[in-house]
Formats: sequence, C-alpha cells, structure tokens
Amino acid sequence: MTRNIALIVVSVCLTGCIVNPVTGERELGLISSQQEIAIGQAQYAPAQQMQGGAYTTDAALSAYVSRIGNKLAQSSGVDLPYEFVVLNNSVPNAWALPGGKIAINRGLLQALRNEGEVAAVLGHEIAHAAARHGAKRVERSYVTQGAVLLAAIGSIGSDYAPYVVGAAQFGATLLNQKYSRNAEREADYYGTGFMAKAGYDPYAAITLQETFARLAGEGNSSWLQGLFASHPASMERVANNKMLVKQLRREGFTSGIFGQAEFETAMSELMSAQPAYDAFDEAMSLYAEDELEAAAGEIAKAIRLYGRESQFHGLRGSIRNKQARWTDAITNFDRAIDRNSGYFAFYLSRGLAYAQLEEPTNAKQNLDHSVRLLPTATAYQALGKIAEARGDVSAAKVYYQQASQGQNSASTAARSSLVRLEVADQPAKYITARIRLNERKEYVVEVTNRTGVALKNIVVRVELKMASVTKTRSVRIAKLKAKSSYVGKLKVDGVVSGGRAYAVSAQFLGG
Repeated sequence: MTRNIALIVVSVCLTGCIVNPVTGERELGLISSQQEIAIGQAQYAPAQQMQGGAYTTDAALSAYVSRIGNKLAQSSGVDLPYEFVVLNNSVPNAWALPGGKIAINRGLLQALRNEGEVAAVLGHEIAHAAARHGAKRVERSYVTQGAVLLAAIGSIGSDYAPYVVGAAQFGATLLNQKYSRNAEREADYYGTGFMAKAGYDPYAAITLQETFARLAGEGNSSWLQGLFASHPASMERVANNKMLVKQLRREGFTSGIFGQAEFETAMSELMSAQPAYDAFDEAMSLYAEDELEAAAGEIAKAIRLYGRESQFHGLRGSIRNKQARWTDAITNFDRAIDRNSGYFAFYLSRGLAYAQLEEPTNAKQNLDHSVRLLPTATAYQALGKIAEARGDVSAAKVYYQQASQGQNSASTAARSSLVRLEVADQPAKYITARIRLNERKEYVVEVTNRTGVALKNIVVRVELKMASVTKTRSVRIAKLKAKSSYVGKLKVDGVVSGGRAYAVSAQFLGG
C-alpha cells in the first residue's frame, strides 16, 4: 500500500510539477498558467464590486498607481496580464488574485507616506501573483476537495461575501483566504527586490513594515479587519526586510527614489477630501448601528465637503431606504449613478426602492443591472418576488433557487419561498403521511413536514378499508412547524379497528 501511494505521488509530480517562475523551485502545478490567468480574469470584476467598486472620483490617482504597478511588473520578469485598480474602500487593504490582478484600497493609500511605500505594497502583491501563491491556495483546496473545487473552477465565467451567489462565491473565498507564513516571507523578499530593480529605494519596504508593526500593536480595528487579516504584521518582517536591504545594498542598489513629491501631488485631491471621508466613515458606523438621524447628519457633512464622491450619495440613499423614504432614496441613487455608473450596490438599492413603491418594471430593470455587475442573493430574492407577483411561478423558482445559494437573510427567505412554491406542485416530496393504530386500537394519522420552513393549510386524504366497506376522510392541518409532525385521531364509523388503512394523498393548499 505504501509503495502504491509513493508511485501515485511520483506520477502526479511527473505530470503536474512545474518550475516556479520566481523562486526557480520545482513544485506541484495542478493548475496551468492559462487556468490561473482565467481565474483572475473571471474574478477580478466581481471581487472589485465586493470591495466597494473602483475609485473613479480621481482618475489621475488611479492612473498614477497603475504606472507604478506596471513599472514593478516589468521588473518582476514574469509575463502576466497585470492590472491594477484603486478600490473605493476606507479599510486599509491590498490583494492579488491569480494571474496578476491586483487591487489597493483608498484607505491604504491614505496611510502611506511616499511613492516608495506604494511600490513596496504593490511589489509585495505582484510577488504573490508572480510566485503563484494564489494558485497554490487553489491547488491546496483541490487536493483536499478534489472534484468539487474543479467543478467550481470550471464554472467560472460569468464586506458582500455572504451576499454573493454563483461563480462570484469562488472569488469571495479567494479573497478571504490567508497566505501561509512562507508565502508572506517570499512576497516580502521578492517584492522588495522588484521595487529595487524598478528604481525605488528598498528602504521604503522597511519603513512600511515598521508602520504596519506599530499599527498592529495599537490594535486598530480597521487594520485588523483589513490588511492584517491576510497579511499579519510583525517585527520579524521588519527585521527580515532590514537584512534584505543590506543584501541589496551589497548587490549595488545603493540609491533609489522615494518619490515624496510625486506621491503628494498624486494624492493631493484625496488628502484634501480626507475630512469628508472621515465624516463618511462615521456615517457608515452610525448607519450600521441604526442611528439613522445621526448618520444622515454626518453624510450631509461629507457631501457638503466633497459632493463629487458617489459613495456619499449612495449612503444617503441607503439611509433613506431604511427610513422608508423611497422616492428621496431614488433621487440619491440617481446622483450616485451619475457619478459612478459601474457600481452594483447603487442599482440594487434603487431597485429595492422601486419595488417598495410598487413599480415592478423599474425595480426589475435595476435589479437585473445589479446582478450583471455582481450576483447577490438580495437581488435574486427581490426578482423572485416580482416574478411571483406577476404570476410567473417558473421564473420565480429560478430566482429563488439562485438566491438560496447565499448566506444572508435574503437567502433564508428565498429558501422558504422556493419550498412554498414547490410544495404546492410536489406535496409528496415535502410532506409524508401514514396511518397507524395506537395502543387503544384507534386509527391515527401522522403527518410530517420534512421542510425547513413552517407550512400552513395542509390537507391529507385518508382511505380506510374493511372487507367491502371503504371510508375516505380528509384531515386539515392549519399549521405545521418545520421538521415536525402532527398526530391526530381518525373518527370512522363502520370500519372495524385493525382493518387495512392507508393514506392515499397529501395536498398543500398554500399559506
């Protein structure tokens, strides 16, 4: 048996081992470079949507970050279709998907001090992509989950992780996975080398990690939930970077740019808008706590300070949705979409507001647009209700089925709605009924609700026979809880106790 296992491992290595393009080491390669690139391309757009969408307010800043990233990518020596995006998210974070798809949050840029530190962050993420760290996470999952993950990869093509459904769930899993300690060390090592080759002073990698270590020690929640959740900071990483910079100095990288002036110029608009974003962040916290009036005051302040930002108008619309001010909310979402037409949440929220105003055509149009950008359980659940209201039960079932894949309250509601529609067509699939004799030799009917939701208005028809006598009775149950049974006596005259009895049908009347 041991020899057979060894032969299998050798066989896999012979057919699936590759040379890592960064480290030069041989390693297991169950995913080809083409598949790796395809995964990144398929998941890049939905991953951005899940993290706040692209930061479009200052196009010059996004272009600046892309120029830095592309310069570093060239120095990596690994030919991937690299892309770089700034995300409109206050949480300090950065991430890389397989195939060179990289993002850095607005909140992290605001915490950096010069272009060299931007290069250190992007170089680290480029190293994750170039050294196949994301692909290796997928491969490890493949080894443990086998064909299940392979099917997920094959289906790809088309803080919101609990809401997303379909292929986008795979991207949410990738973003939430942590890198191994060794992968983090490699990304620091090679990423710092990339920035030195690109002309930056590698000392910026030391100051960056020193800042991270200090912030980690302070326990700031936004950092702990953001960058440090997947990239733990430590003094060990600071020490490693110091040793690496000494090595690079010996290799001839004795100077380089920090790019202080260039960074300050590129960041000038964002930094001048910092008070507005501070008010926005406070409004977000108050909104999450249902302090709606206070949240409305803070977001009004943010809009006065910097009305160009789409997220500010979107949050005002969300506040008004919660206040049942549907028409006002739609006006706010209109303004948000005028400033950024590529973010799913604005269309989703506007669609929900139209649904509350009983304007199904406008609601459906917006909800459909939102799922094209990011498929969510919330949108599919709302689309299912619209389809059901117009009598299209078949379409409603499809929408509810899609919504049921998520992990939020909309998914729970969709599963209930799906059962409610299906049980009417296939009651025997969800409701079981049997006749038996109790200890007093009396007929009783036992009806079981096998679903995970409560059912109302259940009718069970029972037929009892004894010789030439046949009696038919109906039992109506007003309500039966999920995963529970009803037991009731049957009063039947003219049939001898102990005669043959059986249930012939179950019917769900709805409710």
